[in-house]
Amino acid sequence: MTAAAPARFDFHRPAAVAEAVRLLAEHPEAVPVAGGTDLMVAVNYRLTRPEAMLDLTGLDELRDWTDEGDTVRIGSGVPYARITAELAAVLPGLAAAARTVGSPQIRSRGTIGGNLATASPAGDAHPPLLATGASVEIASTEGVRHVPIGEFYLGPKRSALRPGELITAVTVPKAAGPQQFLKVGTRNAMVIAVCSFALALDPETRRLGTGIGSAGPVPLTAPDAEAVELPWSDPGRFDDALADEFGRRVAAAARPIDDVRGTADYRRHALAVCAARALRRVWTAAHERNPR
Repeated sequence: MTAAAPARFDFHRPAAVAEAVRLLAEHPEAVPVAGGTDLMVAVNYRLTRPEAMLDLTGLDELRDWTDEGDTVRIGSGVPYARITAELAAVLPGLAAAARTVGSPQIRSRGTIGGNLATASPAGDAHPPLLATGASVEIASTEGVRHVPIGEFYLGPKRSALRPGELITAVTVPKAAGPQQFLKVGTRNAMVIAVCSFALALDPETRRLGTGIGSAGPVPLTAPDAEAVELPWSDPGRFDDALADEFGRRVAAAARPIDDVRGTADYRRHALAVCAARALRRVWTAAHERNPR
């Protein structure tokens, strides 16, 4: 259905985050835009016709990341290309997901904040953020609040973001062990995920973190798979049967549908394969580094 053009269009260009949230409070109809890689596609196809836009590209506060010790705070305006180039050593899962986003042009423009704000179940950044237990920083005229990533997604393209609020950053724990991100698509690049899966292993705390994309109404975790009994004290006992059981548990956690990109059954099958493969990889990497 084609959206009607508004009778009037306003364009706001704040110079600071404080001004941006003030403008959002005064103009609740304004749509924030950073990279525009989702929004402008919808505008070009006349699926949406905003009455106003809030241009965030001039806000240097949103366009950098900082090392916070055990975590990295990534400004919502940091593009995927910088995550790949600058953060792969400390956030390998997120960097791997960033590499799969669109084309080089899209990766240079698209931002992690835009991925979060769109809240599409197919967003590539969501699974590694879930697997690592990230936190979303949100600002408004009332102050700043932090939302655990598992509480951020409320439904297809719906999030915990309230009117007048702006995503300013996401804080991601640094990798404590090997991480993996696997994505299934109808081709090798420039593709929306049929399904995706992220896995983070922490050998010190003996914990797994999972994230499932494009296989439910929201990005999901697989708590039952995270609880699988691994042979931490005797790593050599790890085998394919254990990896396959992990894959089955991940597939069981998904809530996929049939659509133009794939059937629900195919998504479950692909997730089981990806999860088993990811577990083998992180387990092998962890114990090659730290032989016992």
